[in-house]
Amino acid sequence: MGSLTFGSLTLIAVTIVGSSFISGIFGMAGGMVLLGVLLLFFDVVTGMVLFSTIQLAANGWRAVLWWRFVRWPIFWVYVVGAFLAFLGMRAIAFVPDKAVVYLCLGALPFLIEMLPAAAHPNIERRGVPFITGVLTTLVQLVAGVGGLFLDIFFQKSSLDRKTTVATKAVTQTFAHLLRLLYFGSLAGAADVVPLWAHAPAIALAIVGTSLAPYVLERLTDVGFRQWTRWIIFAISVVYLARGAWLLYQA
Repeated sequence: MGSLTFGSLTLIAVTIVGSSFISGIFGMAGGMVLLGVLLLFFDVVTGMVLFSTIQLAANGWRAVLWWRFVRWPIFWVYVVGAFLAFLGMRAIAFVPDKAVVYLCLGALPFLIEMLPAAAHPNIERRGVPFITGVLTTLVQLVAGVGGLFLDIFFQKSSLDRKTTVATKAVTQTFAHLLRLLYFGSLAGAADVVPLWAHAPAIALAIVGTSLAPYVLERLTDVGFRQWTRWIIFAISVVYLARGAWLLYQA
């Protein structure tokens, strides 16, 4: 990281604050922005380790801010499924190519959009949080970002925007911890990202997350879902183009 220019470090810092702000409002989308920028400067393992640290801080702080709205029964069942998926993936020790990560990030929203609404499971139903934990963790470790996929299971629920953001925050905090352990154990977290880089990244993530409630309080549940949809699709188009360009260069 010492070879990065001042301009590169500034771009990363602004992206950390901005992406944490976006995720703090919508419970997703910010991670797509952050990971895309980090992969411009780092290889997949280094980018994933730093990304996991930042997102762990952002989601953890968001969980603290909305603690009283969390649906804990959903979280605990999710954890069981997520941990089992983590053990399976760690046994394989798969590291995706950078182009694959971009293409997965870009294609996932459109693939999800093709699913009929009736096919979207309800996170409040028995057994669904376990399935959610398994599948979302697999997506997290392959594509890097699983918040959008996780949202499929919340779309048919009766949870309001605050409960949705709070419950996704605690599940994503656990998911980012698993991803940090996964990629960090493949190469050694301290080796790929120096310890001094984590503290300012965490501080910037907390700043961005702390600003988000001022906007979320003013959004309606309808506006919350509409803005989420448009932001995600805009980012997805950019990443599909980026992934295609990397494949073309290869």
